Amino acid sequence: MTKDTEPNGKGEFSIHPDTAIGAVSVTVTSLEDQIGFYQEALGFQVRRQEGSRVYLGTSQKDLLELVEDPIATRYRRTTGLYHFALLYPDRRELARAIARLYALQVPNYPTDHIMTKTTYLDDLEGNGIELYCESPEDGAWSLKNGEYITRRADGSLSSGREPLDVEALFGNLREVDRLDQPLPETARLGHVHLHVRDLEESMDFYHGVLGFDDMGIAESVGMGFVSAGGYHHHIGFNIWQGKGAPAPPEASLGLRYFTVSLPDRFALEQVVDRIQQSGIPPEETESGILLHDPSQNGVLLASLA
Repeated sequence: MTKDTEPNGKGEFSIHPDTAIGAVSVTVTSLEDQIGFYQEALGFQVRRQEGSRVYLGTSQKDLLELVEDPIATRYRRTTGLYHFALLYPDRRELARAIARLYALQVPNYPTDHIMTKTTYLDDLEGNGIELYCESPEDGAWSLKNGEYITRRADGSLSSGREPLDVEALFGNLREVDRLDQPLPETARLGHVHLHVRDLEESMDFYHGVLGFDDMGIAESVGMGFVSAGGYHHHIGFNIWQGKGAPAPPEASLGLRYFTVSLPDRFALEQVVDRIQQSGIPPEETESGILLHDPSQNGVLLASLA
């Protein structure tokens, strides 16, 4: 799906088209080790620290909140975070990021999704991360009759999961490019991808309640996608941990919540009204409105103005 691809379904209410994904909050066992990883491997900067909680990102914005719980446990076969995806402004910055991982010998898996170039990795405690840039000039993907289809710009079919030509990507680097630079200010959270217990149930929540546009469910691969403003996806969800997978117990490592950033207070209030009408209990916090999807993934609704 290209940025101007029409969604499969718009409901009676659509979330504001300028809605984006904001900071992701994760529980970890070692704040010190994780801070070191994100600084060294990805160039994150520490923005502020409050006891067992630290906020990382660029010099201008939060991208990641880490909350330490030394006795938290990682549970398998549960719902939660598959990955959060850091969007780089262009191939040159993505090349710099991947070259940095290679230099540090951080395991990662460069992949060509045709319309995006990407690599996947885990942090020190198994939280999934995607680094990507857009490349719509190379082709697009679509969902038709529950099938995920990727075509290159010349019309030929692709699996959408080809090995990335890393050497060609590195051709975008210049001699002056240093690998130890901080994360570029233009980097941001492009999307999140969640493990859920049911695809239709998740679509009913993210599309039917929150108002994201339905970009389709790929039954053949167990995934669904929603977005705002015609983007290919702001939220992906899958049933790869098993249909009906349980939520992790309390005191678990991993996702606490991800942020849905709305452009203003009015746009936020529109979504909150729909939540209240649906009978879902929201919790007002200092940062925004916290609620949970049917798979118990935390969602924080916040306004930028």
